[in-house]
Amino acid sequence: MLNLFTRPFRQPAPQLDGLGAGFIALPLAKGCTVPAGSFAVLANKDGHTRRLSEGARVAILDGETAWCVHPGPYGCELTPFAAAPEIGLRVRFAIDAPDPREVQQRFDLFLASEAAQQVALEGFVMLLQSALQRELEQGNLNLPPCTSFEEWNAFRTGFNQLLYTRFGVMVDDCVPVDLGASRDLAALLMARLASRPALAAAQAVQPAAFDPALEDAKALRRLFLELPGVLCGLRLALLPADCAVFRRHQDLLRRLDLVSLSVGTMPALELAAPGQPLALDQQRRRARHSRRAAAALDEAWALLARIKLGDAALVAALLGEADRIVANLECDCAARRDIAGESA
Repeated sequence: MLNLFTRPFRQPAPQLDGLGAGFIALPLAKGCTVPAGSFAVLANKDGHTRRLSEGARVAILDGETAWCVHPGPYGCELTPFAAAPEIGLRVRFAIDAPDPREVQQRFDLFLASEAAQQVALEGFVMLLQSALQRELEQGNLNLPPCTSFEEWNAFRTGFNQLLYTRFGVMVDDCVPVDLGASRDLAALLMARLASRPALAAAQAVQPAAFDPALEDAKALRRLFLELPGVLCGLRLALLPADCAVFRRHQDLLRRLDLVSLSVGTMPALELAAPGQPLALDQQRRRARHSRRAAAALDEAWALLARIKLGDAALVAALLGEADRIVANLECDCAARRDIAGESA
């Protein structure tokens, strides 16, 4: 008897335990169906991404990685000042919905360039906190004691734009909280004192623990995938109609374009020339310059968030900051290409 009517093959349900609670994104297997209330992000090795809505069947192409993303909302407590752990911000955020005006969604780019197989909420919150602390330390955001309503609104505007531009998340709510009752300050101080000998020992064995190949690959992937996004955002920036501003803007675009070209043609870490291996200490030096360039890339995203706020009074200062960031990118990318240089 011919089996004319057979049951279609059903892919087992994906293992997504903790999605929407402890995890923001988890890997998806080929043939799975996107569960309700979530969406899928697929990225290939070149960083091109696409989204699938709930109920869609995941058809993974060769070289693609798929994540199932729960948009949230998520709640967390951030510490804006590392030296004051009792001061906190209770933040509620969600992953941004697709913007039809954007060729690539910012959170999708984050997954393609920085994420591993899964994105834990705790690790993602640490990235948010690090970005916030860096902006406060550099004076780009201001959160003074006894903050007035005007100062708080200005901080919220900059904070919201920072997280949206850097990570593609929308801040639903943000309120200051006193974390002194929930955190043992004495225990934190004791932990800091106890970690000093361990930190000194870790610094002593840092050359052995530092993996130059892994760190260099991670940094260069970020630079290769994210620099075009920064360049596009800077090109679309609304600046005053002034000849001097226009010339500075064009010069920054030209230099940043050359940096992007340099990253795209970066030589292999372990080779000084075709067929000539590079010494291990020089590989470490190259990898450290790659990490410094990635740190400058984080500053570029934060600067782009400030530019998007459109404060005409700060255009000169913002262009000066952009000149410094691009100079750091040029210096570190040139040092990454160099065969021999000073130990970093």
